[in-house]
Amino acid sequence: MLGPGSSVTHDALRILARHNTGLAAVGQDGVRFYTAPPLLPDASELARRQARAWADPEVRLSIARRMYAWRLGEVLPARDLDVLRGIEGARIKESYKLVAARFGLIWGGRRYDRANPSHGDVPNQAINHAASAIEGVAAIGVACTGAIPQLGFIHEDSGQSFVLDIADLVRVDATLPVAFGAAKEHLAHPDRPLEQLVRRGAAETIRRQKLIPTMIERIKELFELG
Repeated sequence: MLGPGSSVTHDALRILARHNTGLAAVGQDGVRFYTAPPLLPDASELARRQARAWADPEVRLSIARRMYAWRLGEVLPARDLDVLRGIEGARIKESYKLVAARFGLIWGGRRYDRANPSHGDVPNQAINHAASAIEGVAAIGVACTGAIPQLGFIHEDSGQSFVLDIADLVRVDATLPVAFGAAKEHLAHPDRPLEQLVRRGAAETIRRQKLIPTMIERIKELFELG
């Protein structure tokens, strides 16, 4: 809690966010309490629609099927979420192979250690960095629309489940090309830091594909708002 006259640096905010630490401004002697969520709209309609859809098992499944249809280019016949996840898992494995081949990379499969994200071969490390960047974009889209990040329709356990749902919509078209493009460049020029290459590639892709406005419109379309 910061009192009157305090200032905070960009680095301090970044470190607080990384370590899940809240920051609040308080008035003199703690009389007032302020937070600053500038991205949230002054409306709750989309959040209420999301909550109603999430609470209804049939509608919840329908929303999940719609997102899978956007990602895979077809409406899957299955009406069981576990079956849908299985189909999507098989398709995404093939996508990894195809995109890796497009960039001339040897792909040995997706390997991710949550306890040690930096462990693994160069393509897997690049995917970790690219996924973080795209999830940040999805988080902005979710915040801008006032959606509830915890209420995911495909992902369930994470406090950012809906953010992960939205980020996955562009995994094949944005996340993987950014990752494998950076991995190819790093392998050719090992002196160029992999994370830096991913960040630059992600920034270019985010601008070129207009990912933030695209995700915002997708979220609105998902709940038929506007």
